[in-house]
Amino acid sequence: MKKHNLLAFILLGAVAVSCGDSEEDKKNLFGIDTTGIKQQYEPQETLPLQVTNAKKKEIDSVVYYINDKKIGTSAANKKLDFALNGQKFGYQNIKALVYYNGDNAEASGRVELMSNITPKILKYDIVNTYPHDITAYTQGLEFLRDTLIESTGSGSGPSGKRAVSDIRKVNPKTGEVYKSTKLDEQNFGEGATVLNNKIYQLTYKRNEAYVYDANTLAKIKTLPYFKQTEGWGLTNDGKNLYMTDGSEKIYIVDPETFKETDYLNVYTKGSKIPAVNELEWVDGKIYGNVYQKSALAVIDPKNGAVEAILDLSALKSKVTQHEDIDVLNGIAYNPKTKTFFVTGKNWDKMFEIRIHE
Repeated sequence: MKKHNLLAFILLGAVAVSCGDSEEDKKNLFGIDTTGIKQQYEPQETLPLQVTNAKKKEIDSVVYYINDKKIGTSAANKKLDFALNGQKFGYQNIKALVYYNGDNAEASGRVELMSNITPKILKYDIVNTYPHDITAYTQGLEFLRDTLIESTGSGSGPSGKRAVSDIRKVNPKTGEVYKSTKLDEQNFGEGATVLNNKIYQLTYKRNEAYVYDANTLAKIKTLPYFKQTEGWGLTNDGKNLYMTDGSEKIYIVDPETFKETDYLNVYTKGSKIPAVNELEWVDGKIYGNVYQKSALAVIDPKNGAVEAILDLSALKSKVTQHEDIDVLNGIAYNPKTKTFFVTGKNWDKMFEIRIHE
């Protein structure tokens, strides 16, 4: 091959290679078209999906994903309307995989899906007031027949006195603690629930749950969490455990393996509800204490929608005031009387209440 032909061949090859878009260039080719998109949606609405095409590339097709799940394909760059009904509340991460000129590039964005339910406002009547251990930094509360199972944490207040976490059996009407198993002093007990004659107790930062014999309170085993997270509240539906970690999430957990099987995000109309703490399962609904709010949220476990709110802030003024008194925490439902027993961290009283609209 002659020199000038060889040079022409090399230059032609260089031009051919340079015709493709670099990875850096691809980042700016397409974007999610936001002209018809809102930041927040409700389940009855539809999300219109299309991409912008600043460089006027010839688009063959666009494949759309929501939270990494493929939801559809549009020919060329036709608008794709995606019905949001059935999606989990929370952020909907949008990815568009654009195919053009034998190549492909991505575009991304997100919107937030809210509940469309306006919560009802509930009220309550105080049925009875009972004594409660003022040193109990209450984290979890649940009935086992006529006995209260109470989980306590190693909280401390301005006095500097630090409690030792335990799992205990309590007489609900006298406040007497007649059986207790303590955690080690460096550990911090959290929410607890009773399932299949076993008690499950969370820990705050140890990243493990403990299983006890419900009759003897003897520890049976330790179960590591499914990921690195905090333990807050715990309840069950008769089959699965439901666990909170201080976020808006409620995780659905296998009680045998403590592996996550699903989750839901807790939302009301207009916002998510973080810091859902102590939980109680009542007649197919989850009653969750919203930490630092002195309120209960009634949550639909199918989708995380808050259906009702109960303000319990007035109860704190009815207990003995002292320097280490802390927030409302502890919800136990008595199916025999259809009443709730509620208390707080370092409260000297427990209230039996009846909730109504």
